[in-house]
Amino acid sequence: MDETIQFLGRHWRQAIEVIILWLIIYNTYRYFRATRGARIFTALVALYIGMTLLSGWLDLTVIGWLLKYVSVFLAIALVVIFQPELRRALAELGSHRIFSSMNERTRRLFADELVEMVENLSRRRIGALIAIERGIDLKQYLETGTEMDCHLTPALVYTIFHKGTTLHDGGMIVRMADERIAGAGCVFPLIQRELSDQSIGLRHRAAMGITEESDAIALVVSEETGAISISINGKLERDLEGEALRERLNELLSNQETGEEEGADGDD
Repeated sequence: MDETIQFLGRHWRQAIEVIILWLIIYNTYRYFRATRGARIFTALVALYIGMTLLSGWLDLTVIGWLLKYVSVFLAIALVVIFQPELRRALAELGSHRIFSSMNERTRRLFADELVEMVENLSRRRIGALIAIERGIDLKQYLETGTEMDCHLTPALVYTIFHKGTTLHDGGMIVRMADERIAGAGCVFPLIQRELSDQSIGLRHRAAMGITEESDAIALVVSEETGAISISINGKLERDLEGEALRERLNELLSNQETGEEEGADGDD
């Protein structure tokens, strides 16, 4: 027993280092495994390790020297390859609930207002895409549409997404900070990650894309079925309604942990 205590006393720092490294590696693997760049990353790492082992085994001095300096460029290449994923990770960190300034009552009123609007659109089978801007500025996407600065009202939202208007096909950006519409008719990026369900429509892909590129929350109303979906961190949660929709949106607005399941809605 004494020997065990002495051993732990001598090596507790190393144990903490191992635990920290394991957590970093494991969570990095979980975060990047479903991305398109994961295959490239696996191929590059496998090639680098294989060449390193081969050069050491056969004593290939020149190749070993090249690998030593290529590793620097490999690190830069990985940053470029995983740029969207790294941006998402930083966005999640910046939007953590400890940085949130919206109080609970205001947050719930905002969530209730948004739910009422999308449910109204859903009943009328009016397709809609609404991105809620949080910590990351969506100005670059705002510039692709019509900039606005007006109160968020059901009548205005209905008018914008009505088929007779020129803005109904694009996305709407709502600022969470002041609960105002910043713009409409905006073009959002489509999701970068490969999807197993190829039937996901463009509106839903755009919702997943804008939330993959930023910390925004996207609300989607299916034009064909009226189904309401929420997208966060590039993932889609389908067929939410009523109290479940209200609670989920309020949870996301409070910057709590996001969902893990990826869903799909087959229409635009």
